[in-house]
Amino acid sequence: MRARRHLHRFPELSFEEHETSRYLCERLDEIGLPYRTGFAGTGVVARLETGRPGLVTAFRADMDALPIRGLPFASEHAGVMHACVHDMHPGVLLGLAAQFRTMREQLVDTVVFIFQPGEEANGGAARVIADGALDQPAVERIFALHAAPGLPVGSIATRAGAVTATDDDHAGVDPLR
Repeated sequence: MRARRHLHRFPELSFEEHETSRYLCERLDEIGLPYRTGFAGTGVVARLETGRPGLVTAFRADMDALPIRGLPFASEHAGVMHACVHDMHPGVLLGLAAQFRTMREQLVDTVVFIFQPGEEANGGAARVIADGALDQPAVERIFALHAAPGLPVGSIATRAGAVTATDDDHAGVDPLR
């Protein structure tokens, strides 16, 4: 079963993503990437070392669901569903990790993959950071993923600073600084 479809069927609320975390670790084992667990409770951080010095770049995806009743096919957990594509985000990040792993000889830098819990409940990003997800090695730049239905299919949009973030005001940080 594809990762996104599996995650879509078994959503978990913020900071309760225990099965999601286990599933992600199983997939990372298959890919062959080392990882650490326990960030903000259920977060997972994997790392790809290329052996060639450069920047430390992180990619982050949220993985929690919302307490919403969905369509019968949407979830096997009553009253919980992925309504903000947080099933797609970790699936895409797993795909990126797998692709980068196969390209390791062509890459420089260290790449960190952060599967973040608690985005919907607020506080997940701050807790993941406080737990050291951006340390050892120190992340120098980070890209977060979020679907944007207003963009044409096949498009990617980027911007410096926070976009579609909720933890920015809870962490006491000005995201536009």
